[in-house]
Amino acid sequence: MLRIIDARTGEAVEAAPARRGLTRVEAHVVGGDTGALRVLLVADLLVRALELGGTPVWGVASGGPQSAALRAGAAALGIRPLEDSRDVGSGLGEAQIIHVVAEGGTEPDGVRVTVAPTTGTPEDADPSVLRLALLSRHRGAVAPLDAAALAEARATLVRWRRAVATWAQQPSRPIPEEARTRLRTAWEDDLDTPAVLRVLTWVESAAELPDGARFETYAYADRLLGLDLTRDLGSPS
Repeated sequence: MLRIIDARTGEAVEAAPARRGLTRVEAHVVGGDTGALRVLLVADLLVRALELGGTPVWGVASGGPQSAALRAGAAALGIRPLEDSRDVGSGLGEAQIIHVVAEGGTEPDGVRVTVAPTTGTPEDADPSVLRLALLSRHRGAVAPLDAAALAEARATLVRWRRAVATWAQQPSRPIPEEARTRLRTAWEDDLDTPAVLRVLTWVESAAELPDGARFETYAYADRLLGLDLTRDLGSPS
């Protein structure tokens, strides 16, 4: 069960407290910089994590009309479109509403997930590289987006995509139960994406795992991460 830290109380709460009850994830976006994109990304991750857990979930955005540049940036980052809260009214009788806000925000009332700011101004960064750089820091920690952080993310993404393409050439094998458990434990603990990435690093190098199992594990984790790790399947080595 996904549990997140409510910024109002500092206590962990269940993101889906009612069995099969609808959870609404509402991103509160102000401005159009990379910090706003990070708020949208965290909302996207919450939606994905809840879907993976079998929870009905509804993603919306509020804070006024989003700029065309912000919408384009969100789409490039693989953030799925959120409905405009002005168009959806009071909702559909949600069992839980989770508000995703920039750090320092005190509104609205209710379960509130805060997102720390970013530093640096990435120019012409590959969107997948930028997404991985953001995922490499917990949402509550400042995310540096300088040249070094982006270079590290780029190298990791290139290596993983090539590895996934190579592993896909071997017979498929089930996801090892230890890998599945470690992944879910990571993302269900306050959406700890850096811990998810550490599990993938372990899967990459664990000598006892067959390549077919590595492939299936990465494809499964990418349902949360949204890094298009299978993009190079069928490409020349």
